[in-house]
Order: sequence, then C-alpha cells, then structure tokens
Amino acid sequence: MNDSTDQALPRVLIIDDSRMVRASIIRHVRDRFDVREEADGEAGWRTLLVDPTIQAVITDIGMPNLDGYGLLERIRSSRLSRINTLPVVVISGDDEPDVRVKAKSAGATDFISKSIGNIELLARLEALTQLARTQRDLEESRAALATASPVDPASGLATQSYLHYHASQELSLAQRKHGALSVMVIEIDQFDTLVARYGAHVAQLVNRKLSKIMATKLRKEDTVAELAPARFAVVSPSTDMLGACGFAMRLRGAIEHIVMTYREERIRIRLTMGIAAADPELQQTVSHLIGIAVERLTAGQLAGGNRVIGDNGEVTPDLLAPPARPPVSIDQLLQHLATTGPDAALRSKLPDAIRTLLPLLELIESEHPSGLPLATLARVAEAGLETAAHHND
Repeated sequence: MNDSTDQALPRVLIIDDSRMVRASIIRHVRDRFDVREEADGEAGWRTLLVDPTIQAVITDIGMPNLDGYGLLERIRSSRLSRINTLPVVVISGDDEPDVRVKAKSAGATDFISKSIGNIELLARLEALTQLARTQRDLEESRAALATASPVDPASGLATQSYLHYHASQELSLAQRKHGALSVMVIEIDQFDTLVARYGAHVAQLVNRKLSKIMATKLRKEDTVAELAPARFAVVSPSTDMLGACGFAMRLRGAIEHIVMTYREERIRIRLTMGIAAADPELQQTVSHLIGIAVERLTAGQLAGGNRVIGDNGEVTPDLLAPPARPPVSIDQLLQHLATTGPDAALRSKLPDAIRTLLPLLELIESEHPSGLPLATLARVAEAGLETAAHHND
C-alpha cells in the first residue's frame, strides 16, 4: 500500500508588497510548507477569511492599503477563533527595538529580520505551526469532554478519559466473573527521528495513518485511545495474554506491508508493543495494567524496537504456534457444502477453514482494505484449536 503525504503540507500565507521578498521566502520554505502569497494587508485579510487551511502568517509592516499593524489588529480582534489564534510572524528589514516592541504589542507571535537564514526560518515556522495545531487539538479535546463525547476529534479514537472509564467497567466485570482482559500499549518506533528528518507534519500523518488502521482492525468491543503522539493503548475484554499476543503479532505484520512515500522517499512504519493481562485472582486497576504494558514496551524499545513483549519476554511466532494440525482442503469443504449442506460435521471444521484462509485474508485486507473482521476470525480459529486440544487431552 502506497500513501503520498505531499498533499498535507501545512499552509502558510506570506504577505509582502515586494515580489522579490515573497519569492525569497517561498524558496526557503517550499519543501516543508504549502504557500499562498498576497501583495498587501487588505488582500491578505480577504484570503484569511476564505481559506481555513492557513496555519501561520508571515507579514511585512510597510504595505499599501493595509499595513502590518492594521492587519494584526484585524486578526487579533476577529471573532473567528481559527483566525484570532493564528501565529503571525512579522518580517521586516527594520530591526529597530521600537519596531519590534510595537509589533509584539500589536499581537505578533514572532519578529524576524528579512536577512534571516533558511534553517532558522524553517525552525521557527515548524515550531509555530506545531504549537498552533496543538492548541487547536487541545481546544477540540476540551470541547469533546465538555459534551461528554467518548471520541477524541483529533484522532477519531476514544478519549483517554473514556478509555479509563470503560476499561474500569470491563475490568470489574472480568474480576467478578473470573474472565479475561488484556491491555496493549503500542508505539511507533523512532518517531522522534521521523519528526527530525521529515518534519512534524509528516510524522503527524504517520501517526494518523496508524490511528485509522487501529480503528478498523480492532473488534467493536475493544477500546483504543491515543496516550501521546505515536503511543496508543488498547483494552480488549475477553482476551487473555495468548490471544492479545497473537493479535499484536498479526497487527505488526500488517503494518510492515504499509509504505508511505514523501518526496520520493519510502517511509515504513515499525511498532513496538507491550502487553499486560489481568489476573482474576488480584485486585488490579486499569492504570496499573497500562503501567505494566508501558514497562514491557520500554524493554522492547531498549532491545532495538519492532518487538512484542508479553509476560515472558519477547513474543515470537514459534511461541504462538498452534498444535500441529494439517490445513484443511477448502475444495473438499466446498464440495461437502454443495452435496450435504451446512451440517454439524462441516460446522466443526469452520475454525480450521478460517485458520487455513487467514493468511490469504490478511494479504487481501492489506492490499484492498475493506474492513474484514480479521481479529474476530483469528479468535474463532484460536478457540477452535483450544477446543480440539482439550478434546485430545
């Protein structure tokens, strides 16, 4: 699967009456930012009103029609929160202290000279646009909490507060009925390196890509929330350590097939996961289980990453290998269905049929995502193996 990230560059509006200055700034930032440009403050203001995707403004002071100070006053007094909270960088050839003070007093977020270097300009813009995104996400999350929404609008996943509330209920139920419950903490490997190499916007797209995959791969009864950038927690009721480890290995394998492209560079996602399972004999809390999973996640990262860590250390495919049973013949099962119908003998072979077909179904889902319930099917196959093993004992 290939994903292009070129369409999601953060957009910056550059306002300056000098075409040469605008061209110079665009040349410096075009690899990291999508740019709109206007020649005076009045035109810049109209653009801000109609383009909600702008995440930062770079403006000159001395311009016709509406100067930089007048533009700042309009922006900061706007009734639209997306406008009045925008980072505004004043860029000027006049670096006198009183000009800088006046710009700051008018509401400028930063003040830079037109002779600023490429690296410093990019660094400041990256920091300001990331701050603006964080502030917007925080406001949206607060709004979600105020309306008791269980969904975080930034990630599309459950909010942390809902995760803890719902997971606490499931854990209490599991403890009362001596049932199973597992907690998995997942983190994108070397996320800081992604930020440093490609910029915060690309790393954020990788994070969102994983969020979408998590939302489609899990069962309806599972709950997933983002704990921090690139780190997620999954609570799975009625799932023991073996089942959680099996799902983690399949998820990690599915992620390895995904390739994102940026500027003709291929970006692959690698995950490390720590897993904890509730002990029905102990009185535990969700926070305690998440803490254990985080400790195991950290151990996996220290060992080099791209690992699944359970209660007995690193989980490998051989540890999860089911009892030796030959794959069933799908052709024979179809013939049986056509001649005899869905009788008890055929139904008893369904878990084996799922186990045989699951690798093919996983490949189909990775190449043509359609929402196949792979996790549920895998659990059906595992339950069939456990039943067969019990009968053989």
